[in-house]
Amino acid sequence: MLHRPPSHSAAIGPGAVPCLALPTPAALEQRQQLGAAQAPSCGAEAFTVDPAALAGGQPRKHTQYPYVTGTSVLGITYKDGVLLASDTLGAYGSTKRYKSFERLRKVNDVCAVGASGELSDFQYIMRLLEELSDDDFCMDDGHHLKPHEVHSYLCRVLYNRRNKFDPLWNSIVVGGFYGGKPFLGTVGMIGTNYTDEHVATGFGNHLARPLMREKHRPDMSEEEATALMHECLKVCYYRDKNSINKFQLAKVTAEGVTISEPFALETDWNYKLFANPAANAPGTW
Repeated sequence: MLHRPPSHSAAIGPGAVPCLALPTPAALEQRQQLGAAQAPSCGAEAFTVDPAALAGGQPRKHTQYPYVTGTSVLGITYKDGVLLASDTLGAYGSTKRYKSFERLRKVNDVCAVGASGELSDFQYIMRLLEELSDDDFCMDDGHHLKPHEVHSYLCRVLYNRRNKFDPLWNSIVVGGFYGGKPFLGTVGMIGTNYTDEHVATGFGNHLARPLMREKHRPDMSEEEATALMHECLKVCYYRDKNSINKFQLAKVTAEGVTISEPFALETDWNYKLFANPAANAPGTW
């Protein structure tokens, strides 16, 4: 019988041989001598790591608080598509640590997403969406995830993690254009979700949406929608200390998804109330 070559399957790791399933007494003795909790029972080199060995016997811990976070994401629909906007800041507490983190990402040719909250969790969510997009590409049948399907999928993912008491600390905005109609929805970290003609996360719910309610129209042109978005971004920058003047716009239309290069908005800090903000707030500095 010919010797079976070592397997290089990603499931069991490189160099692992079939004898792993049948440990010998010599192998078990070698393993005891090594004293490695994560070593295979046959005594071979470890190809996976036992979480219990890394934890030192301590119970498994979940993320209790987000560390590197992004602030508001805004979204509005207009006659020919959807606009999403956010800044590019990753804040470590109150420290403006990462100033070029892109929080708007393309999912496929009809959908884009943006996220506020813990940025590492957002990277994990994007890996999930990229896996689905890769599956669609490999199937090569002309079908792909539609915007409302991406929104529904993220609702299930975030609600599932919430039920495990290990939530993904993000608020997600999903924008897309399919079948001649724009789609815009949002999902919270515990799975709460809704769709609307304009959405926002974080401080944008308090600062930007009042402007959107006042000025948004479903039949807006792209120029009008962009001007409204710039005005909302400017207000968020004035009032949100965890924002910077470096923004990106994502546009989803029938032609596809385009994400702009980072840009800055012209600001004016000479307003009378900016000169002495504590004048009408007794008790402050």
